[in-house]
Amino acid sequence: MRVALFIPCYVDQINPEVGVSVVRVLRRLGVEVTYPAAQTCCGQPAFNSGFFNETRSVAKHFLDVFENESCDYIVCPSGSCATMAAHYYPMIFKDRPELLERSEALGHKIREFSDFLVNVMDVKDLGAHHSGRAVFHTGCHQRRELGVLNEPLELLSNVEGLDVLDWKNEELCCGFGGTFAVKMPDVSTAMADEKIEALEASGADTLISCDSSCLMHLGGRLKRKGHDTRILHLAQVLDNENGS
Repeated sequence: MRVALFIPCYVDQINPEVGVSVVRVLRRLGVEVTYPAAQTCCGQPAFNSGFFNETRSVAKHFLDVFENESCDYIVCPSGSCATMAAHYYPMIFKDRPELLERSEALGHKIREFSDFLVNVMDVKDLGAHHSGRAVFHTGCHQRRELGVLNEPLELLSNVEGLDVLDWKNEELCCGFGGTFAVKMPDVSTAMADEKIEALEASGADTLISCDSSCLMHLGGRLKRKGHDTRILHLAQVLDNENGS
């Protein structure tokens, strides 16, 4: 198995350790991992802001870069960015037949990290260890566009020492929503606070998600409110072979 790694901007610029953990986990499974160095943003911020011509330019570059990779799959540690490239590229190229065909063909190879592990590699237990009581937050794109709901929980259920708790209104958005948090900061903050109230009630000491953008948003709000909750991407938990 050979995969090309598609790294979101938030991982590249803010949480590179997430990308490192993804590579370690995949290599432990015998997967050959390549990183196309010419990759850039997937274009989602421009798309969400209505700059569709700019989005098409970025998306075409994405196609050019990843089409040149000899790989079985393209793996992305983000439900949000995986959705953009796999689901929305065909939408923005619907009036451009050649690019539409290319985007659809490439889209079939793009898999979110937990989806790839469970549904492609057929792996649910990576021998990981992690002590703590955790809640898991499913990002909106991963939930509503990809439908990858059970896969992360199946992986976490096999992490030795980790107690995954239920929490109130788990399905609610964290309030980040990319440019939404910039355009509607008061509403965004209120949504984050609602999630944090649920986290407090759960008794968890760790918050886990498959999207670094959601974790950045909730983690920032937690720090402002004086919490010491651990914030971890799923890949970081699965990468922990020695416990913590």
